[in-house]
Amino acid sequence: MLRLGRLALPSVLLVSLTLVACSKGEADGRATFDVVAKVNDREIQSNELKTVLEHGSAASGAIEGRPAEKVLERLIDQELMVQQARDRRLDKDPRVLYSIEAARREILARAYLEQVTSESVPPSEAEIAAFYRDNPALFAERRIYSLQELQLPSLGERFDELRLQVEQAVGLQQVTEWLEAERIAYHLVSAVKPAEELPLESLPAFARMKDGQLMISQSDKGVSLIHLAASHLKPIGEKEARPLIERYISNSRKVELARSELKRLRAGAEIEYAQGGEPEVDAARLALEHHQSAAE
Repeated sequence: MLRLGRLALPSVLLVSLTLVACSKGEADGRATFDVVAKVNDREIQSNELKTVLEHGSAASGAIEGRPAEKVLERLIDQELMVQQARDRRLDKDPRVLYSIEAARREILARAYLEQVTSESVPPSEAEIAAFYRDNPALFAERRIYSLQELQLPSLGERFDELRLQVEQAVGLQQVTEWLEAERIAYHLVSAVKPAEELPLESLPAFARMKDGQLMISQSDKGVSLIHLAASHLKPIGEKEARPLIERYISNSRKVELARSELKRLRAGAEIEYAQGGEPEVDAARLALEHHQSAAE
């Protein structure tokens, strides 16, 4: 429903399975768990299966049927491959060692930010009610949009020519005819989207559009020309929207906490760049990349 950009971390299930499989040899002398399977001389314990079920299955997609048994079979398959990899000394390969270390860093960084963001305060009833009231395009005046989008490369100085054509056009076909006459390439995409699937920052502009209208914008990636072919109202009541709003606000707060923590860590660290200079860092993007509890 309400989504805040979710950037998946690389192959979480595979990483989880790999770390579980590789860490067993390091667990000697620690607490023992029930053995759920044995592959040659290697035991797979219940805590390994539980770890993958809790942290891996969600990222790998829904597992139908009996998830525990299916994940166990995956663990067995992977253990067989791990044993073969060790026989071939792939665990000594520098590329493999680097990948394991990269996965370890990623998991530790994510665990740290998850701990930091767990301290966020849940939204109050007043905040939830205010969010519903302040975003009618998402709820009380929610629409389903039938859209056609022309995607064009950056046009430079010719963008003003296209914008004039859009302002004077009576429909999308008139614009496409002009583009073809000028030999300007474009790609047409059609989609039906509810309000919550549109970018939140652009939703007010969509809400103001009437059926048949055109909207043009330009960015570093190129030009986007959107035609609202049709739309219809399908509102959501406050009671139905409440859990969605609560998750969205909670997630937004977690992202802000992650962003602030990354800024704090950078401010207190000594960072030197080998090539000299200091590249611009988007702390918000880094926070999103490390934070994976986005609302859905």
